[in-house]
Amino acid sequence: MNIAYWIVAGLLSLFYLYGGGVKVVRSREQLRPMMAWVDTTPMPAVRAIGVVEVLGALGLVLPPLTGVAPWLALVAAVGFVVLQLGAVRVHLKLGDRQIALNATLIAVSVAAVWLSTTWV
Repeated sequence: MNIAYWIVAGLLSLFYLYGGGVKVVRSREQLRPMMAWVDTTPMPAVRAIGVVEVLGALGLVLPPLTGVAPWLALVAAVGFVVLQLGAVRVHLKLGDRQIALNATLIAVSVAAVWLSTTWV
């Protein structure tokens, strides 16, 4: 179960480090081709979501790796489930029915929640 956690957490962390980092450093015009929802969201909120994603990615990996407050991995994984449920809501509200990536991220995040219970 330990190996499975590191595989799932590693992949999820890489995804969110990239996605969050992009939201933090790129302008609205640069984000628009990949994320149409940025037109309806204030840029400070987009940046905040990016920071939350980066912190969550670090929270999945660093606490279990260092042994300092490893329960934070569970909190980060639950946070990603909540984040993606919100993302699905935003996509559906905007009329965007392409939520396969969000559904996949919810499933992987739920797996990370289950696997991270080894650290609690």
